[in-house]
Amino acid sequence: MLDKEFQQQTIINESDNSKEENIVKEEQVKIDELAEKLIKYQLTEIEYEENGRRIYISKKSLTSSITEPMIVSQNVTSPAVTSSESKLLLSEPDFSTHLGTIRSPMVGIVYLAPESGAASFVKIGDTVNIGQTLLVVEAMKVLNPIKATKAGKIIAILVSDQKPVEYDEPLIVID
Repeated sequence: MLDKEFQQQTIINESDNSKEENIVKEEQVKIDELAEKLIKYQLTEIEYEENGRRIYISKKSLTSSITEPMIVSQNVTSPAVTSSESKLLLSEPDFSTHLGTIRSPMVGIVYLAPESGAASFVKIGDTVNIGQTLLVVEAMKVLNPIKATKAGKIIAILVSDQKPVEYDEPLIVID
């Protein structure tokens, strides 16, 4: 009698173990898929949740971002400029603290136009109204319009078309 109970309990424990092993295998497959997407779309982090289980993958970027210098003036008759002043003139202004900076609400791919080959939603110098679509961020195959939160003039577009953006990354500046 004791042997039958032990055998039944062993069978139940073995079936529980196989279920856990299947869950672990399924999670590993999902982790591999997410890691591939992380690399394919050049993301730094990705998160997935299903049935109360959450998977979060993050990687540290070892490369630094290099930006092209912005030409401020082409006046050839200007007085001589010291090397420290020339560094200031050739660097891009920092809009990260500007009150009119529109930031990405999510990680994704940014699109500056409604479709390939079409005119951009906005360009530098355009005047925009509250609620006007400025660009679109694609996240998980969903196109999310990014709208103006204030009326004003576009003074900077800080992202390139069809490039990855991070959460809270500055996108556009409205003055």
